Parts: sequence; structure tokens; C-alpha cells
Amino acid sequence: MAEAAVRYLRLRTGAGAERPVDPLPRPELRCVREDERAPVDQGEFRRVLGQFATGVTVVTAPAAPGEPSPAGFACQSFASLSLDPPLVAFMVGRTSSTWPRIARAGVFCVNVLGAGQDALCRAFAVSGADKFAGVAHDASPVSGSPRLSGALAWIDCAIHAVHTGGDHLIVVGRVNALGTDADTEPPLLFHRGRFV
Repeated sequence: MAEAAVRYLRLRTGAGAERPVDPLPRPELRCVREDERAPVDQGEFRRVLGQFATGVTVVTAPAAPGEPSPAGFACQSFASLSLDPPLVAFMVGRTSSTWPRIARAGVFCVNVLGAGQDALCRAFAVSGADKFAGVAHDASPVSGSPRLSGALAWIDCAIHAVHTGGDHLIVVGRVNALGTDADTEPPLLFHRGRFV
């Protein structure tokens, strides 16, 4: 199927030579005007979208020069994106105080949490505290981002691209290393506003 998609995206020119299709132009980035906003109540939006269960991760980055500790935040909006090249994506609020630190680092590690790690998730969901106090971790092999002990899996990445998405940013990471430490445990899930 992937080979068929690649063939579809290539044009034949000349004597059998292949040329990739020209990429689409980058979209114009602009603010959404009030008259363009969908008439959807935010509470109803959260209630309905809360029916979709998600996994829970902690995205971490190494401390930049002059910063006292690494950066990290709890993130449930994470997904795999591409196999070739290996890409993942996460979404982060534009008002996040942690995101600028991750952006400055240019790298990050996604830590996939297991069913018993809801307290760890809550520790990384707070703002303004030392989130790594008492949290066992080591350095991921390529970026040096914190790899949390006991996480089900880890994905070590470099920032590949950042796109706007309303009040969030869509961060695309290129995977440089990954692994799993506990593939027999169930994942931590978030559904209807609570852990399940």
C-alpha cells in the first residue's frame, strides 16, 4: 500500500525518469477572526471529545544552560505520524510555560505512562513546581532528555516542525531512538475527565 502511495505521488517525465510531485505551498498563518469561530460551546466540546479515550504521556527536555532543572509536562494529545521518516506529534497549548523551554532545547522525549502512574502524571500537570523532584530518570540516548523510570515506552526525538492549530501548537518530532521497558503492563488512559 505504501509503495502504491509513493507511485501515486510521483510524476513520470522524459524517458522514464521520476520526479516527486511539487510540495503544496505552506498555508498562510493568521489569527482566527471572531466571525469565523464555530458556534460550539467549549464545555460541550470537551464533554463530547472526552468520549475518546487517550493514552497519557510526559514530554520532557533537558535543561538548557542557565536553567535549574529539565523541562516536562503531562500530555494526552500525542500520536504517531509517519513511518518513513519516523515522525511523532504532540499538541501543546500556546500559553504553556514549559513549551518555550522544550523549543529552546530543540529535542524532547515522550514517556508513555503505565496504568499505575497517574500520580506521576499529576506531578507533571502542575505549573511552577519542580516537576522532577523525587522523580527517578536517566538520559535518553540521543537527546539526553529525561527518560522517566517505570514508563512503558520512550521516544527520543528532535523537533522537526511546529505548526499552529488554534490555541495550540502542533509539534512534529523526528524519532532518533525509542524503546519499551514494560510491554506487559496496560497503559494509563484518560477518559471523560479522569484516569481509567
